[in-house]
Amino acid sequence: MNQEITRRRTFAIISHPDAGKTTLTEKLLLFGGQIQVAGAVKNNKIKKTATSDWMEIEKQRGISVTTSVMEFDYQGYKVNILDTPGHQDFAEDTFRTLTAVDSCIIVVDGAKGVEAQTRKLMTVCRMRKTPVIVFVNKMDREGKDPFDLLDELETELQIRVRPLSWPINQGSKFKGVYNIYEQGLNLFTPEKTKVTEKVQVDINSSELEAHVGDADAGKLREDLELIDGVYDPFQVQDYLEAQVAPVFFGSALNNFGVEELLNCFVEIAPSPRPTQAEERMVNPDEPKFTGFIFKITANIDPNHRSCIAFCKVCSGRFVRNAPYLHVRQGKTLRFSSPTQFMAQRKSTIDEAWPGDIIGLPDNGTFKIGDTLTEGEVMHFRGLPSFSPEMFKYIENADPMKTKQLQKGIEQLMDEGVAQLFVNQFNNRKIIGTVGQLQFEVIQYRLENEYGAKCRWEPLSLYKACWIESDDEQELEAFKKRKYQYMAHDREGRDVFLADSGYVLQMAQQDFKHIRFHFTSEF
Repeated sequence: MNQEITRRRTFAIISHPDAGKTTLTEKLLLFGGQIQVAGAVKNNKIKKTATSDWMEIEKQRGISVTTSVMEFDYQGYKVNILDTPGHQDFAEDTFRTLTAVDSCIIVVDGAKGVEAQTRKLMTVCRMRKTPVIVFVNKMDREGKDPFDLLDELETELQIRVRPLSWPINQGSKFKGVYNIYEQGLNLFTPEKTKVTEKVQVDINSSELEAHVGDADAGKLREDLELIDGVYDPFQVQDYLEAQVAPVFFGSALNNFGVEELLNCFVEIAPSPRPTQAEERMVNPDEPKFTGFIFKITANIDPNHRSCIAFCKVCSGRFVRNAPYLHVRQGKTLRFSSPTQFMAQRKSTIDEAWPGDIIGLPDNGTFKIGDTLTEGEVMHFRGLPSFSPEMFKYIENADPMKTKQLQKGIEQLMDEGVAQLFVNQFNNRKIIGTVGQLQFEVIQYRLENEYGAKCRWEPLSLYKACWIESDDEQELEAFKKRKYQYMAHDREGRDVFLADSGYVLQMAQQDFKHIRFHFTSEF
């Protein structure tokens, strides 16, 4: 069992939109032998689209809208990758994914440096003490000076850095990367779909000049001396304690610098770590199985309309057809077809180990945050769900398709991407999301996956707050006074829809005994 745990590497790839996460994922799959030719996110010449962007809308827009799970074997290690959406409208999906991984790779655009979304995601990693490796992408384009970039990473991400590879020039003069970790030179040839060659060169011999020219060879030697002078030697322990972030340079699109990153990553990244439950700390090497659901996806296979719940195995061994306790419902369940993923392609498995992510068929039994065990009652917490900031009425645009619309809304809400409220005053359905783009994705998916058309009607609200109180009379009085602004969520809980900050403030002042919650977990 310990051998299985030690060879697992489960990590997420995170960054600001367009820094190159999905492209990097594609190249990692290429090295893992899972695909023979790498696809591209946006490219007219390469017809194959990226493996992890499998939804129709992702192919059209060239952005990721949902986290994809992929696994492959590499040099005796079992690697589980989660490619997350970078767009801030889907941040909630990304934050949840971070609860299920042991380490992260942050992709930074060499020309733009650290951007807003990268900072936010790094805050979550810092809170959870998740080790991170930084990959500076797009070195084949003109960008910032590498030393300036390192300074920016330290100040913006609030973590010490240590370069483990170093670029030789950049942009049109980009000649390759010197691998500090393995002490070898990798020369650059632009090739988008296959793997490039390596050259072993002694840094002090004249061979270096023959490969990169006199000026660049001199500069490289100076830079390396400077790096050793400024940065402490790399210690794996510091990285595992999330105090230092190793930095690699390369170009994911041209497949360059990716292999160095992968080789170093499987060697130093942490294997599955203990998980904190409400009751106690759960160690991966415990004999009994425990796991939690961190994501639900509708329609992985559009032909079957099936929902899949993603379960992260925290301890023990998961076995197909064995009885497991669903803690929230107190029921015992058996799973006859648990699956493992390659984005949308899936295969049935007989067992899974800590660190693995398995898909369980779901017909409405699971909610995000549910726990499965071999009988012990415990709860894994800390899966955030945010208070929505944008609201619209959803109306049926085709009365013949009422059932399809109903089913579609239900399954898409299970994914936890948006929230559904029903207004008690006029019984109209209100959808609340964190960002504008989600409305377009919901509308697109309802039409293309469920054959139901919807239309949006504007609604100006400030915030949705869940209310509760020990004083029944005061709660009743509040509901009567705010009758037009009261709604129920899918659990049937009371939600107050405040139409302005001032109204909310006054309500909090007038009703002292009512507790206002801004997330649905309380």
